[in-house]
Amino acid sequence: KLFSPGSVVAIDLADARLEAAKRFGADVTINSGHQDAVAIVQALTDGLGADVAIEAVGVPESFELCTELVRPGGHVANIGVHGQPATLHLESLWIRNVTITTGLVDTYSTPTLLRLVTARQIEAAQFVTHRFNLQQMNEAYDVFARAADTGALKVVLSR
Repeated sequence: KLFSPGSVVAIDLADARLEAAKRFGADVTINSGHQDAVAIVQALTDGLGADVAIEAVGVPESFELCTELVRPGGHVANIGVHGQPATLHLESLWIRNVTITTGLVDTYSTPTLLRLVTARQIEAAQFVTHRFNLQQMNEAYDVFARAADTGALKVVLSR
């Protein structure tokens, strides 16, 4: 919402994450396990598709979904960490003039984000769903690894 988009659509397979996305400002949530995400986004955008589709999961299916959701001239931002190959359908993307960028989180925006947190324009604490001490590290990793079942968003470890 910092960039004032017309609307934010969150797509996931886990209802708990979709509920969190709604709390954090998503205008529309779609469970792609039960709903046709492409059809819904097409309907929401008068058939154009998304201006920007952000892949943040790191699985081939979510990357490929983003390439289907994005409008001609749009942008796919891939920030998910992929452990498996994903298919890049150039046969359908080239004619649509889609830009795809990839990359891990960098520190470029950290000073701005810290100022926003300090000014309480971003409430960082709302992202923390679980807290563990360092002796519970294995349990913390297990909870985060099963985020769809545990509802974990951010897990905090402390001394």
